[in-house]
Amino acid sequence: MTGRLRTYLPFATSGLQSLLQYRSTFAMTAMTAAAGAAVTVFLWRAVYAADPGSGPGGFDQRGITTYLLVAQLLQVLHTNRVDDEVAAEVYRGDVAVMLVRPVSYPVMRFFSCLPVVAANAVLVGVPVFALFALLVPLTRPEPLDLLLFALSTACSVLLAFCVNLLTGMTGFLTTNTWGVRMVKQSVVAFFAGQLVPIALMPGPLAALARALPFSGMVDGPLTLLLGRYDGWSAAAGVLAGQLAWAAGLTLLCAVLWRSALGRLEVLGG
Repeated sequence: MTGRLRTYLPFATSGLQSLLQYRSTFAMTAMTAAAGAAVTVFLWRAVYAADPGSGPGGFDQRGITTYLLVAQLLQVLHTNRVDDEVAAEVYRGDVAVMLVRPVSYPVMRFFSCLPVVAANAVLVGVPVFALFALLVPLTRPEPLDLLLFALSTACSVLLAFCVNLLTGMTGFLTTNTWGVRMVKQSVVAFFAGQLVPIALMPGPLAALARALPFSGMVDGPLTLLLGRYDGWSAAAGVLAGQLAWAAGLTLLCAVLWRSALGRLEVLGG
């Protein structure tokens, strides 16, 4: 196990080195994230301004502010570029070079995206959160809720990787995945609870959102962070649901990857 892990560490290192060549990207990502968070946060704060103590969905003004701000930052963590890079490598035929290496391509992609996630968390997530913490009052979570949130966020990163890998693999079927990626981004943002908390959705729509894996990417971690669960069994249920979807999507990625290889045709000298 340790030997196999050591095999994939160079891919994480090279991913970090490649990432640091474009450091200005972090500034652009931070400004985009801050602007998006500002629009969403201040819009919803205006909705809850009439009754800051309690409002729709059981949120108070601090709670809805914290939820929406952290939801925007989780979206930054989930933007790991796997869908873009896999589709581009399939389109260019570079994936054939990767296949001759004695490693699993999906696992290699996972290790390559880890530096992106970590860098976005440290260089984008922390500064943007600190900025808004100075501007607006936020809910202070309990220490145990913070720990649960950290575990749930790790699961959400794995879910996001699987969703993005599946999106990138559509490059085996179409020469342009831009439309697929745009649809994926919109569907995930809505059903994950990034744009509107699932607690504020109508009953049938909320039930559908909670039945999909996307809720584990945003709404699940934030449910734990804000303590919006009824006892430890409910908290364990959130984590178990994330792990179950992560396992299922990982298996789906493996099956579809093997199937996709049979469709791969690369031309060139």
